[in-house]
Amino acid sequence: MKLNEITDNPGATKARIRVGRGIGSGKGKTGGRGVKGQKARTGVAIKGFEGGQMPLHRRLPKRGFTPPSSKNYNEVNLGRIQEAVSAGKLPADAAVTIETLLAAGVVTKRRDGVRILGVGEISAKLAFEVAGASKSAVAAIEKAGGSVKLLNVVAEAAAEA
Repeated sequence: MKLNEITDNPGATKARIRVGRGIGSGKGKTGGRGVKGQKARTGVAIKGFEGGQMPLHRRLPKRGFTPPSSKNYNEVNLGRIQEAVSAGKLPADAAVTIETLLAAGVVTKRRDGVRILGVGEISAKLAFEVAGASKSAVAAIEKAGGSVKLLNVVAEAAAEA
């Protein structure tokens, strides 16, 4: 076998349709484009245009507002943190930060930080350094002998000074 003798299997390829080659071809004259108008011409793709009718994206009502400076926190319950401590994934002597929670597999992405919620029980004495915490979470952590340091409060106070 030589390189110039290699061919496809019979029926593996089809010849392309040659448009605009006479009425007998079935794709003659207008070449499958219909008749007249802007879209019969080349280089036209009008996204969302409905022929002068008010487009759908302008007919539907717009609702709500998304603040550009909103924060997206990882919300972690106290019960989940206690499970990680009990399983030995989270060290009880080190400060609980976003990095330690990522390493322990409690959260999967950094996002804008961690917010601790008060669902569940905690018995470990932990020092938290997080973006936010609910009042019930702070009360439960301090009852267990731990402490909470809010990072965003520190950053905002430094920005104002």
